Amino acid sequence: MPEQEQGRTRLRADAERNLRNILEAAERLLSEDPGATMEQIAEAAGVARTTIHRRFASREALIASLVEAAWRQVADAVRDARPATAPPLVALHEATANILRIKSKWPFAFGQPAPDAAAARVQEEVFAACDLGLQRAQQAGIIRPGLDITWTRRVYVALLDETVHGNEEGDPDQLADRVVETLLNGVGAKP
Repeated sequence: MPEQEQGRTRLRADAERNLRNILEAAERLLSEDPGATMEQIAEAAGVARTTIHRRFASREALIASLVEAAWRQVADAVRDARPATAPPLVALHEATANILRIKSKWPFAFGQPAPDAAAARVQEEVFAACDLGLQRAQQAGIIRPGLDITWTRRVYVALLDETVHGNEEGDPDQLADRVVETLLNGVGAKP
C-alpha cells in the first residue's frame, strides 16, 4: 500500500475513533446531566473543542448523531437476528436479547425522539424488520391470528423499554426469555 494511502487510512481510523469516543462520552455525560456542554463532552472524549465543533455544527446535531448511532446499532442487532430467515421464535428471542444489550448502553439516546430524518429512517427500518419477524411468528402460529402487528410491536417495544428503564438486572438472554414469555403469554394465570 502506498505511503499516502496508508496515511489516509490512518486518518480515517483516527476520525472514526474520535467519533466513537465523542458519541460514547456524549451518551455518558448526557445521561448524567442532560445539560452537559459540547466542551464538557469534548474533554470527556479526549478531543479538542475544535474537533467536536468541526464535526457537529451544534449540540442538537451531536444529539441527532447520537440518536442515529444508537438506532443503527439496534438495526444491526435486529438484522443479526435474521427476522426474515431464522425460525420465528429464535429470531424473536435473539433480537430481544440483542436489543436489550444495546438499549441498556444508550439510555439518553433512546430517551430522545428521532430528531432528524436520518434517525427516523433507521428507526422505521428497525420497526419494519420487527413487523416482519412478528408477521412470520403469526404465520407460524406463535402469535394469535388476526392480531394487529403494529399494536403487537408497540407492546413488544414497551416491554423492552420497561425492562431497560426498570433497571432490570440480569443476563440479556434471561431477560429476553421474560420479555418474549410476557409478549406471547401475557401475565394471566394459565388454565
